[in-house]
Amino acid sequence: MNSTVKQILIWVFMITCLVFLWQVVVKTTGGTQEKNISLTQLLNDADQGKIQDVVVNGAEVTGHYRDDKNQFHTTIPGNYPDMYKTLRDHGVNITIKDQSPNQWLSLLISIAPFALLLGLWFFLLRQMQSGGNKAMSFGKSRARLLSMQQKKITFKDVAGVDEAKEELKEIIEFLREAQKFQRLGGRIPKGVLLVGPPGTGKTLLARAVAGEANVPFFSISGSDFVEMFVGVGASRVRDLFEQGKKNAPCIIFIDEIDAVGRHRGAGLGGGHDEREQTLNQLLVEMDGFESNDGVILVAATNRPDVLDPALLRPGRFDRRVIVDRPDIRGREEVLKVHSKKVPMAEDVNLNILARGTPGFSGADLANMVNEAALTAARFNRKAVHMYDFEVAKDKVMMGAERKSMLLTDEEKKVTAYHEAGHTLVSALREHSDPLHKVTIIPRGMALGVTVYLPEEDQHTVTKDYLETRMATLMGGRCAEEIFLKQMTTGAGNDIERATDLARKMVCEFGMSKLGPMTFGKKEQEVFLGREIGQSRDFSDDTAKQIDAEVRSFVDTGYKSAYTILESNQDIMHRMAAALLERETLDAAEIKLIIEGKELPAAKSALSGVDPGPGGETQKILKPEGGRKPGFGESQPSPA
Repeated sequence: MNSTVKQILIWVFMITCLVFLWQVVVKTTGGTQEKNISLTQLLNDADQGKIQDVVVNGAEVTGHYRDDKNQFHTTIPGNYPDMYKTLRDHGVNITIKDQSPNQWLSLLISIAPFALLLGLWFFLLRQMQSGGNKAMSFGKSRARLLSMQQKKITFKDVAGVDEAKEELKEIIEFLREAQKFQRLGGRIPKGVLLVGPPGTGKTLLARAVAGEANVPFFSISGSDFVEMFVGVGASRVRDLFEQGKKNAPCIIFIDEIDAVGRHRGAGLGGGHDEREQTLNQLLVEMDGFESNDGVILVAATNRPDVLDPALLRPGRFDRRVIVDRPDIRGREEVLKVHSKKVPMAEDVNLNILARGTPGFSGADLANMVNEAALTAARFNRKAVHMYDFEVAKDKVMMGAERKSMLLTDEEKKVTAYHEAGHTLVSALREHSDPLHKVTIIPRGMALGVTVYLPEEDQHTVTKDYLETRMATLMGGRCAEEIFLKQMTTGAGNDIERATDLARKMVCEFGMSKLGPMTFGKKEQEVFLGREIGQSRDFSDDTAKQIDAEVRSFVDTGYKSAYTILESNQDIMHRMAAALLERETLDAAEIKLIIEGKELPAAKSALSGVDPGPGGETQKILKPEGGRKPGFGESQPSPA
């Protein structure tokens, strides 16, 4: 039945009930107001000829006056023949009703209001429990059962995580041919935990499992369990596994399980809360007294360090699948997957793009392909060119250009020397990442950006690399002091990052004179997963030594950057002038400036690109570069 028609019928039913109740009340009260009079007054009014008619119903007498037609009511004591004589003598019309009332009708009239109210309450209760409201079904699981139409993603749509795909393919084979493994004494894993940084494809892998397994697939988020009512989370966990048992063999996927599976008894909330009850019920359902054969739990998280140890033990999550950022081959495969529906020009080389995007996750690469398509569409081109991908890569790495920002010439000059300081220190020191691009065009939250691209994927870094990075961070402040004879707030972020890096080298990496020791124990909040404090496990004297070592690292980087810039002032002036003229310099142009060679004429941003439908190549309007407090450089994380 149409929902609109159903709502109309509901309102008609409710209005009918109210009208009926009103009619019952009206009939019960007589409909009009009656004047109660005594028997003596009735006889006196009859003698005076004021009475027009009377109705006698047992001991009850009602009637109307002649003049104003008002109704009166009185009671007579049993049979009173004199009253009838008086009324007849004065021409009053007398009507006598049957004294035996309809008992069934009286009973119906007395019961009907309560029956209608009870029925209305029952009807409203059913409405609350059914449909999309579900106001009374707090304890029911909110897991969604994916239909066959939704299971369109397969492993062919997932790239760059070959090891994870193999692990999950084996899980699917367990479900399809369980006897093959049980024949040799093997046991089907009860749980698989997908672990990896954000954007690496954990949820996409789970959806691919749903598309490949051909078994019921339940999907739910970790935040869907806990509500404001006590006991709801545990009830939903029980209901979820009950549904799984009824549909076994099946897969249950819990996304962001750290929302409900965090370590018990820690954090600001105390050790006893609703989240812990939900976790306890989840532990019991995964490996308790009752068997859950055929039900495999797949969960995803990017915070495995905060999960409860009881949840991670074998028997619950038997397998932990690492879904890391793709390497160069994986990035190329990911780009192939996401560029299938994008018409690309002949100059696009996905291998070059894969080499130029180290550290990118699958989500970053998908975003880059989408931004490239949008850039090409903005200029009404028929295909996406390499230039579009370069623009998209810069947008993902450095942020969008803020074209509306207008800056003064002095701000442009400060920004140019600041970024040139970062660039020159990085270029002239060893153990530094290769430069990719430097720009004084405002991007994101920065007014100037220097970008580096490692030649290969880095998993660990050396002390020399960290010292070089610290000197590079100090290059902006040193350039301000040497060439502008002033200090600005623009170096604030650089100093903060350099100090933080130096403290990590001392307290976490064990790279200082204090030796291979760690200092300070981090405390993490249960729900937000952020560091809320750091307890000291060292003496005041050790704290002074730590501060001294941190200052030593920072001062060493500062002195190194100052020496390099002071010794190469001509290069700095040429690089700053080139930045003011061109606003952006790439690695090849930076190399020519350092070698003292002339820069070639600036090429059009769209040179070599197909013209749009207008017949001419559209020109990109770039904003004037500039600077304001709070900008800094951008470069990959050291570890």
